[in-house]
Amino acid sequence: MEPRTLKLNEFKELYKALKTGVVIIDYLFFSFIYWLENKVIENRSQQVVDEAIKEFYSLHGELSPTHPNDVVSPVYTEEPSETSTSLPNMRLTAPWYDDTAGKE
Repeated sequence: MEPRTLKLNEFKELYKALKTGVVIIDYLFFSFIYWLENKVIENRSQQVVDEAIKEFYSLHGELSPTHPNDVVSPVYTEEPSETSTSLPNMRLTAPWYDDTAGKE
């Protein structure tokens, strides 16, 4: 496990300003600042992503997801197996797949 370090300069400066020289108090300050820094980074990242999504939708318009009624269910078929008496050949295919093509 790598040691925890502060990533942003503003939090490094804050820790240096709050540092007392007493190990346990410094550790508590560092732990709180480390936690706070991670929350700030997470919040800033979320805001940037949200803004990028809004910008994308403003340029390209709303994208409509596929309606559940538009989804076609696969076709399940079972045929007796030539090699096994207890296990049939099972298949899932699209409804438009022509199973007879090539069988003549």
